[in-house]
Amino acid sequence: MEIFTLLAFAGFLGFTHAFEGDHLVAISALVTKREKTTLALKDGVFWGLGHTSTILFIGVLMIVGRVTFLEGNFGYLEALVGVMLIVLGVHRLYKVWQYQQSHSHSQVIDHSHKHHLAYGVGLVHGLAGSGAMVLLVMTEIKEPISSIAYLLIFGLGSVVGMLLASSLFSMPFSKTLSLNKNITTSLTLLSALLCIGFGSFILFENLV
Repeated sequence: MEIFTLLAFAGFLGFTHAFEGDHLVAISALVTKREKTTLALKDGVFWGLGHTSTILFIGVLMIVGRVTFLEGNFGYLEALVGVMLIVLGVHRLYKVWQYQQSHSHSQVIDHSHKHHLAYGVGLVHGLAGSGAMVLLVMTEIKEPISSIAYLLIFGLGSVVGMLLASSLFSMPFSKTLSLNKNITTSLTLLSALLCIGFGSFILFENLV
């Protein structure tokens, strides 16, 4: 019964993990480039899959390969997330600048159905934050199969959480896209600045 309680906790922890500040800022930048809510939702799912991929990969290394990770390294991984957020924010600012120069709506909105960026953002997030702490907790579980199940359920929880988060964030953007392009551009600009600001804060917190 204790293992089932722990696995249920893993799902809850994964769900709430999706709503951490750096994750929300990143997903807000991703959904500003989507014209359709369905594409934004897929971005959320791919973020969760990327996040789970990293957690599962490192977890299997720890379980099967007996590879250990020092907790002191997690600060550098957090800093990597900060760099990623800054790059993401600068990229969105560049897209806004392109839109202002060309007055082409397609410069702000991504009409493609590819979600590799969301997956990559999830991969980086999987290396840091409470995701790293999950690996530490996971090592306390004696049975390898239960440990992997813990990681998978945590990952499923994060996918569901980010699916909900991307849905909420995509609503105002999808509604205003067809109404006022200036509002859309302003929201994109705000999201980009939040990414840069939050990323800079994470860098300062972990490297200074």
